[in-house]
Amino acid sequence: MHSTLPPQQEHSEPPRTAPHAPPPGGRRPGRVAALDGLRLCAALMVVAYHWMAFGSGAWGAPARAVFPTAHVPASYGWLGVQLFFLISGFVICMSGWGRGLGEFAASRAARLLPAYWFAVLLVSLVVRRWPTVNSAPALRDVAVNLTMLQDPLGVEPVDGVYWTLWIEVRFYLLFALVVAAGLTYRRVLAFCGLWACAALIARATGDDLLRELLLPYDCWYFLAGIAFYLMHRFGPNALLWLITGGSLLIAQHDLVAAQARAESHMGHRVPHWPTPAAARALLPRDVRRGSGLDTAARLALAVHRRGAHLSALSAPRARRLGAHQARRRPGAGARPAARPGGRDADGRLAGARGDRAPAGPQGPRRTAAGDGRSPGRLTARTVRPTDKSWAHGHRTVMKGHG
Repeated sequence: MHSTLPPQQEHSEPPRTAPHAPPPGGRRPGRVAALDGLRLCAALMVVAYHWMAFGSGAWGAPARAVFPTAHVPASYGWLGVQLFFLISGFVICMSGWGRGLGEFAASRAARLLPAYWFAVLLVSLVVRRWPTVNSAPALRDVAVNLTMLQDPLGVEPVDGVYWTLWIEVRFYLLFALVVAAGLTYRRVLAFCGLWACAALIARATGDDLLRELLLPYDCWYFLAGIAFYLMHRFGPNALLWLITGGSLLIAQHDLVAAQARAESHMGHRVPHWPTPAAARALLPRDVRRGSGLDTAARLALAVHRRGAHLSALSAPRARRLGAHQARRRPGAGARPAARPGGRDADGRLAGARGDRAPAGPQGPRRTAAGDGRSPGRLTARTVRPTDKSWAHGHRTVMKGHG
């Protein structure tokens, strides 16, 4: 069967389903329209926050006095930054799939640098001409800002909103490690698990270097975005919801402290409950209800069904081995009888469908060797699961052929 994956990656991912299959001709999937809408919402949230809530002094009066009603919803606009991080996790995983490291780096540079250079130069000219809020930056500072490395070099940014770019760059560098090895479902899951564990260690130890490298307070949005992309590509399952739910539960706890910092910049206070509620709204229903035990139960059920799938795959081989032994030693291949309600040698329930053969005028309607029409051979047919059940394993259906 033809596949666009290299031979060594043929079985490294869950089976694709029809809604998520790659388009014909090997073309990459197009843009996701919902992401453009989310980007617009996030951008408008940030603009509203800086325009109607942030205490910049540009209005000559507090923002809550200039916008007595609109400043309240605008005070939560800083959450647009976290929404951008979540979108980045989705988009970067999507753009890196099927690409090598060089192609991935070139696509990121082509996407970000031209618009960023234009913004830096435009803001520098505007601030130099109308220094209302910020003072005009020195030319040497503008030159460093063009590299997008002003934060690690300790150079004053041309515009304070560029602080998020250094966080994004560090995420790109971390994810590039997986892109260099080749993105597969298992490798991306391993990356998520290792990054989450390393971030927790960085927070527990308080090491400054680890905190700079591993983003222990911002990584949860990227991880949730990556998990959302895996759901988009392969279909949702309990493990991906567990990653998403765990990431957002940790993030909503940190958002309350972030709101306190935002209030120090705004100069006024607003209710705190909408902030964690915004993160909880993205969680699966069972996690929002409480402890998330239903997610754990679904994960355990997936593991159980995976084991049942492996047993079903090995059953035909065991029968062939038993028949071979029976030919060598008469009676050795006999199948022991099972008690009613118990299990036979293949692990199937006695009296289950396919094991009972009720008699009738035409003889047995169904036997273990065929479907009643002729004593045909027993074969296994693998049915492709739906996009929401691939984590439960393939289902093997026994079908008799005449």
